[in-house]
Amino acid sequence: MMPESWLNNIQNAKITVLIQDGKRKVHFLFENGKEMVEEYNMDTNVVVRRMWKKKNSFGTDQGWIVEIGDPEPKENNIEKDGIQESSNTPFVTQRITKTSLEWRIRNLPYASNVYSVTAEKDNTITVRTSNKKYFKKLRALDLERIGLKPEQERISFKHQYNTLIIMYKKPPELLDAERKILSKILQIKATESANQCPVS
Repeated sequence: MMPESWLNNIQNAKITVLIQDGKRKVHFLFENGKEMVEEYNMDTNVVVRRMWKKKNSFGTDQGWIVEIGDPEPKENNIEKDGIQESSNTPFVTQRITKTSLEWRIRNLPYASNVYSVTAEKDNTITVRTSNKKYFKKLRALDLERIGLKPEQERISFKHQYNTLIIMYKKPPELLDAERKILSKILQIKATESANQCPVS
């Protein structure tokens, strides 16, 4: 059974809905002061982007952290810091489909037979290569929020174009949680005025 805490947080949040650029943009202001923005595909009602407002220890806003979707473009700090992150460094993005949670790890050039992807006791999905060149623990936050642990039988993956694509089949509890949250969002009257959007 789904824990009520995450659903209660959603139910008790102040929610603003905006239709913009062909997407349904939803701003959540939670009772604890945290802020989240989700963007939904209007045709599929699937989340294509999720961001959290980041604050430092003094409560000062430090911008938005992307959880789902492509990250914000990084500033080139070579002039300021004298260093630049290699464009060949592996990096992870997460996506959601109607049936799965997905992670894409780009810039992994190794042969497809060296990868293993396992559900671990620490509640992570862990990626390893037999050549010891790459190791990464992935948190399935959508599962954590409703009190579920990753299950090995729901994991599949493939490697193509230097990208490892990991798919996790959504369990019924997650599908149920998503339906309840979407139902809450669809009950809220949306505005189409761009000036109302908490974030651009």
